[in-house]
Amino acid sequence: MSSSTCFSNFADFTHYQTRRQQVLEQMQAQGGGIAIIPTAYEMTRNSDNFFPFRHDSYFYYLSGFTEPEAVIVLIANASEQRSILFCREKNPEREIWEGFRFGPTAAREHFGFDSAFAIDTLTSTMPDLLGDARTLFYSTGRDPQLDARLHGWMEAVRARSRSGISAPATTVDIRELLDEMRLRKDTSEIALMQKAASISGIAHTRAMQIALPGRYEYELEAELLHEFRRQGSQAPAYGSIVATGANACILHYSSNNAQINDGDLILIDAGCEYDSYASDITRTFPANGKFSEAQKTLYDIVLASQQAALDCARPGSRYMDGHHAAVRVLTQGMLDTGLLDKNKTGNLDEAIASGAFRQFYMHGTGHWLGLDVHDTGSYRETKKVDDEKPYRKLEAGMVITIEPGIYVRPAEDVPEQFWNIGIRIEDDILITADGHLNLSRDTPKTVADIENVMKR
Repeated sequence: MSSSTCFSNFADFTHYQTRRQQVLEQMQAQGGGIAIIPTAYEMTRNSDNFFPFRHDSYFYYLSGFTEPEAVIVLIANASEQRSILFCREKNPEREIWEGFRFGPTAAREHFGFDSAFAIDTLTSTMPDLLGDARTLFYSTGRDPQLDARLHGWMEAVRARSRSGISAPATTVDIRELLDEMRLRKDTSEIALMQKAASISGIAHTRAMQIALPGRYEYELEAELLHEFRRQGSQAPAYGSIVATGANACILHYSSNNAQINDGDLILIDAGCEYDSYASDITRTFPANGKFSEAQKTLYDIVLASQQAALDCARPGSRYMDGHHAAVRVLTQGMLDTGLLDKNKTGNLDEAIASGAFRQFYMHGTGHWLGLDVHDTGSYRETKKVDDEKPYRKLEAGMVITIEPGIYVRPAEDVPEQFWNIGIRIEDDILITADGHLNLSRDTPKTVADIENVMKR
């Protein structure tokens, strides 16, 4: 099985050089040192077959390089700033079987590194590069194999102490630098994420149009995957959820093998990855093309709660403001419909304070989105206020999902017309200077839009 190198028209490799330079400057500001960022490993599926290779997101963020067996080394000290790529050598014989390889010379020129060497020389080269580096910028614990090799390199440097050469005295997690950078998307990243969301929206619409009672969840999943690939996406961003009826009340349902019944709602949580950037969209729709009154009642509550969260999606709002706004709308809807008994839970504020709403809404209202579907970055500020770190403020360039829901499992004190209804509505939201942009805006969402699409 071969790994492919895919570069879209959106790709501009100067962005990767700019990011590496930003890291080098941050390293310099902390006194200098050496950074080591590896890509992912190829993983054996069985025998001599491998799982499809997907590069490490941190590595890709700084390189744009998609081949396995590669490591980035960044060096920043008083006299120089340098970026080095270690990658596989050109090998015409292996390329017959596995596909194109850049090789160090072409990779250096194409991706803008200062130098590039064969990955086989990494072990012999690293002790020299580590020597006299003040700080090691490295993510310990993420890669046990490289951790072990690094230990050997550090010991080799320490063995030269009588020559006046010293190993790095301190270690800084390189993710502390990269996570903050990855939180704020540049124009090239936004273009890729818009493309991913647009493709995923087309796929969700296709699934709505072919859904019928009697079909199976996996048939809809097949339509999603077909449309992802047909539109140029390289892979799903995560395992697609296609959940009909009671299965929609399982948050991370993955079997996708049940038959769709007349009267079911179908919840699809699926998104593609386009040039390494993820989309993440959820839509819920009726199998027969028409919402029942009970389904429509709950659906409109979830939709209103999402709008309340969207109203908070702007610079200066705290990350959790949207969640709190959604919870208020959802909880009021639960009280109004009898999902929550006012005599037991009290009024709106009391039902929220006690957490009674969690019987039907037990997850958060979103997450960061980017190279990873649950993207990197702290959700809280670094400094404490009143002995607690507050949730961080949203800024232009951040991308979040907003995904409220209601999940009703059968229970004696729950109105039977709502049993086994699971609803989630999720969109991908870019924070802009004056508010937000819904990247998945073209995916049908209102009751009227969904029913209209399914008629056609």
